[in-house]
Amino acid sequence: LLYTIKFELNMSDIDWPAITAKLPTDREDPAQKAKRKELFSGFDPNGNGVLSLAEVEKGIRDVLCLDDVFDAKPAIIRAYQIAKNVTKSKRSDGVGDDYIEFKEFRFFLLSLRQYFEYWAAFMRTDADGDRRISLVEFVEAKGKIMSWVGPIDDMEAEFRKIDKNGGGVVLFDEFVEWAISKNLDLEDDDD
Repeated sequence: LLYTIKFELNMSDIDWPAITAKLPTDREDPAQKAKRKELFSGFDPNGNGVLSLAEVEKGIRDVLCLDDVFDAKPAIIRAYQIAKNVTKSKRSDGVGDDYIEFKEFRFFLLSLRQYFEYWAAFMRTDADGDRRISLVEFVEAKGKIMSWVGPIDDMEAEFRKIDKNGGGVVLFDEFVEWAISKNLDLEDDDD
């Protein structure tokens, strides 16, 4: 219970402007592109031009110094998986498609910010901190959820739609699919 209370306080006390400021995603700004190159170098300690998931996690912790984001492993994994597949690698060694290259790094940073927002919403709904949302938790969070996605007439029916595998709980991947379809937007983030 103490972990749940502490974690929920952390999820509701996120410094969104500080996170966004550390993620240089503007395509047109030369200073942000230079910052992305610098960050990519910091994330790539062996200088091989590709980032593994472990390097990305270490970079989030040690280069970006974003502890809240570092602790959101499912969001990092999801952002990593989508970013590494955004373009086909032209590397002759054949390893590029399994990793993030610089041309995918901007998309990774954008995805990381978005998936972290989904993670924060997920954890604010997951009252007991078990990384699964039960029907009871979903229904009890009705006010919060509707402030993020708009009106929902039947919370139980909505829960069943989200629970694609019929397991009786909503997992993060299921929540993300639903959040994207509903254009989820936390009320306290900075966008």
